Amino acid sequence: MTESPVGTSPSPGKLVGIPVQQIGIPHRPEPPLWNLDATILLVEDDAGDALLVEEMLTDSELDSALTWCKTLAEARAFLGTATTPVCVLLDLHLPDVHGLDAVRQILESDSDAAIVVLTGLEESGTGLRAVAGGAQDYLVKGRLDPEVLARAIRYALQRKEVERAAAALRDNRLIAQENARLERGLLPVPLLRDDRFRARARYEPGRVHGLLSGDFYDVVQTSDGTVHAVIGDVSGHGAAEAALGVCLRVAWRTAVLCGTSHPEQIALLEEILVAERSDSHVFATVTSLAFPPGQRHAQVLRAGHPGLLLREGTDVTWVEPEGGMALGLLPGAGRWPTVDIPLTPGAGLVLFTDGLFEGRDGPDSRLGEEGLLAMARANGHLPARAFVDALVAGAAEGAAPYGGLADDVAVLHLGWGSESDER
Repeated sequence: MTESPVGTSPSPGKLVGIPVQQIGIPHRPEPPLWNLDATILLVEDDAGDALLVEEMLTDSELDSALTWCKTLAEARAFLGTATTPVCVLLDLHLPDVHGLDAVRQILESDSDAAIVVLTGLEESGTGLRAVAGGAQDYLVKGRLDPEVLARAIRYALQRKEVERAAAALRDNRLIAQENARLERGLLPVPLLRDDRFRARARYEPGRVHGLLSGDFYDVVQTSDGTVHAVIGDVSGHGAAEAALGVCLRVAWRTAVLCGTSHPEQIALLEEILVAERSDSHVFATVTSLAFPPGQRHAQVLRAGHPGLLLREGTDVTWVEPEGGMALGLLPGAGRWPTVDIPLTPGAGLVLFTDGLFEGRDGPDSRLGEEGLLAMARANGHLPARAFVDALVAGAAEGAAPYGGLADDVAVLHLGWGSESDER
């Protein structure tokens, strides 16, 4: 070998053909291209075939532990303790099971296991039936090589993951559909005997993907002709609050139909709230009304709830009768007076939950009660349904640049009138 000049060193090109061990550089094998976070389980009773598979895995690009079981019973015991995803290389001719029943039993032990069936040269049909029965792939033993084996294992694990994701998506869609049907069924249908009374409602839950929230309302006309109405808001926005709101609404309707007096209805709702709530901090605000037949007034009882809008012709005013504390704050200590509101012919009362006016309409401001009243006056010429829609749309539009309406919204438009009045 020609010596290099003093002060220089051989270039890399001059080292071609010289073993790296001879020049003092330790040999470091290339890292595997695929480091599977999974266990490979070989279920094979033939020691020769097992050795062949082990050697091919050693020569492949995979870096994963291999476990060898000679019987299906051993394999099922291992799957019962596995804590990572498993790809099962499964021979169908075992001492304790034969044929496609092996696939079924593996899936019974671990439905998340990926399965690659190992077949003989004349068993391609069996391999296809195994895939139809739940396996992810099949390989012919006589045609195995490291690359084919590694690819089959990777693809089997990936296919199984896709299957799990698709199954979870289907389950979530079914649950969502069932929840939607349930929630629609829990929304109230006004029980009115007299078509002279007009009731218009709008309901917008703040809960993402939900149809029902902690806000609730109902309208019921009793046999004496009196129309009773309630609107309420359970603190919080989750499914538990939605269920509690439904519970309170159903209890209120039952109390009304049983002839319970106005104050007794509210006291009963508080008792149920305290009994059913999951947290002692949960409370509810409520406004309950009664419209006697042929009389030009409404009886109002408020428990911590916001005021209401009075519509007379095109004029809109804010009304806030005397009330008591919200339900559940000091159980048993509440007193809720009943207040009469005079009504002119064709007048309407609009009830709502605070989600209608608490949405942002600027970086550091909210719509508020004054903003809601101004919006209502600007739309005072509209009939009942359009008026309600305009309020919700206006509040939502103002809050849209700032994340939208985050709270639940319920609106009720109530009053005596003819079909042509639509108020």
